[in-house]
Amino acid sequence: MTQLRSDSPELAYVLRMSHGRDRVPEALSSGEIVIGWARADRLLATDEWKDFRQIIKEGYHPDEKDFRRAGADAGHAWRFLKDMKPGSWVVVPHGNEFFVAEVVGPARYEASKIGDDSAYRRTVRWLNAGGGVPRALARAALQSRMKTYGTTADASDLIGDIAECLDATLRPAAQRPSFGSDLRGRLIREALQEIRGGRLDPFGFERLVSAILRGTGGTSVQIVPRKNDKGADITADFRVAGALSLRVAVQAKHYQPEPPVGRDVIQQLIAGMDAEEADFGIVVTSGTFAQDAVDCAREILQSGQRRVELVDGEQLAAIIVDCGLGAVAVAAHGEPKAG
Repeated sequence: MTQLRSDSPELAYVLRMSHGRDRVPEALSSGEIVIGWARADRLLATDEWKDFRQIIKEGYHPDEKDFRRAGADAGHAWRFLKDMKPGSWVVVPHGNEFFVAEVVGPARYEASKIGDDSAYRRTVRWLNAGGGVPRALARAALQSRMKTYGTTADASDLIGDIAECLDATLRPAAQRPSFGSDLRGRLIREALQEIRGGRLDPFGFERLVSAILRGTGGTSVQIVPRKNDKGADITADFRVAGALSLRVAVQAKHYQPEPPVGRDVIQQLIAGMDAEEADFGIVVTSGTFAQDAVDCAREILQSGQRRVELVDGEQLAAIIVDCGLGAVAVAAHGEPKAG
C-alpha cells in the first residue's frame, strides 16, 4: 500500500475529469491526468498569459467579441499546464468518493489524443494505492472545493484536510480515527434531518443562514424584509485580506429534497444581486438542486460576469458541524428581523 509522504506538498488542486465523459477509470489505469482544449495545440509553447489566452480564443471562441469566456477557459488550462509542478497533489472527484494523485511529470501534448479531447496530459502517481477516498471523510471546505463547476481549482489551502483524509484511509483499520469520522458523519446526518424536518420554519432557516454567515466572518448581516425582497433574502459584507470589501447576496430556501431547487431561483438571485449591488451570490437550501440549476450556475461562472455558489442541505449540515453549533442556538431562539 502506498504510504502518505511525511512532507506535505506546497501545491494542491482539484481537477474534474468527467465533463461529458467519465475519464477517471482510464486515468487510474494509465497513471495520467488529462484536460481538454486539444484544438488549442500551442499552449505549451508560450509562458505569456495574453498569448495563452489568445490561443484558447482562436481555438474555441473565435466569434466572441471579448475574452471573458476565453479567459475563464484559459485560467483552468493554465492551472493544469503551468501552475502544477511535480510533487503537487491533485484531487479528482468521482461520484461519492475522490482520488488523490501526486504529479510526477511535466505537462505534455499527445496529438494522437485529439479525437477524444485529452491531448494535454500529466503523468501521476496515484496515492492510496489508487483507491478512492469516501467524500464523507472530507471536511466541509474540501467537500465544497470538490463541487467546483470549472475544470480546475486551487486547493493549496486545504492540503492539511487532504492529508487528513489520506491518513485516515491509509492506516490499518484498527488505527483509523473511526470515532471522529463516524461521529462527524452521524452528526451531519442528524443535523440534516433536523434542518429538513425539525423545529425550523422558513423564517428560522433564514436566521440560521444569517448566523452562519456572521459566524464565518460576515458583517452587517441583514435579513431583507419581505416588502423589500427583490431576489435576495439575506445580505452580508465580508472583508478579504483586511482591505477588499465583498458584498454577498443570499437566497435561503427551506425546501425538502423534492422538488429540488430549480433554475428560476438562480435567476431570482441574479436580480437580487443587481438590486443589492452584490459581488457574490449564494443559494442555500435544506434540499437539493436540480441539474438545470447546477447548469445555470456553471453558465454564469463561465460568462465571467458573476460568481454564484450553491450550498445544498448536506453541505449546509457539514458546515454547521464543522463550524460549531452556535448558529443553531441563534436560529432556535430567534433574533430581531430587519424591517
